[in-house]
Order: sequence, then C-alpha cells, then structure tokens
Amino acid sequence: MPITVIVEGKNDRSKIRRLLDENIRILCTFGTPNAARLESLYQEAKHDEVYLFLDNDSSGRKIRALLSDLFPDADHLYTRRGYAGVEGTPDEYAVQQLEKAGLDEFIRYPDTMLPRTGHE
Repeated sequence: MPITVIVEGKNDRSKIRRLLDENIRILCTFGTPNAARLESLYQEAKHDEVYLFLDNDSSGRKIRALLSDLFPDADHLYTRRGYAGVEGTPDEYAVQQLEKAGLDEFIRYPDTMLPRTGHE
C-alpha cells in the first residue's frame, strides 16, 4: 500500500523529504485547509496508508482534527512543544518519530546519525 505523510507547509515537506525515501509521498495542507483542499488531499491519499506530522501549536492541532476526520485510520506523529514546528524539529527527534511510526525501512538517516537497532 502506498504511504503518504501529510504536513502543513513546504518547509515541513522539505524537512521530511530529506529524511524519507523518495517513494513516500509528502503532501502539504498549506495552512488550515478549506473544503476544496481537504477534498484534494482526500482524493490524493484515500487509498494510502496516511501519517499526519503536524506542528504542536493551535493551528497544527486544528489541522490535525480536520485531517483526523478525513483519515480516521491515519497514524499520528508529533513534534515537541517548543520546537519551531516540524521544520524546526531536530533531525534526531523527527527520525525517532518516524521510527515509532514503523517507517524505519523508508528513513534516510542523516550522515550524523546511525540507524538505531533494537529497543534502545
């Protein structure tokens, strides 16, 4: 099954694109999506395994709620409060979230990181 990660903006997409295999589709909401954008996202990802990786702020929580209604089976990835959104999340923490979501085989580890093994 194809995999899609939905993020808020193009900088978030660039961040996650660096960390994931090119076979993983990354879609943007471009802020709080209107009905047309929600329909577009749904049409693009309705047959995919969907992951939501959104900012930990009020806007991100609002978008997560909208997308949770649209994709009730989506897996949720979280950044920490205090990080400047997904784009400002340190690579190490973003990779941990991708690993927790079971996306290990698709992660492109930064040169400064080695893949984790076992349960550390």
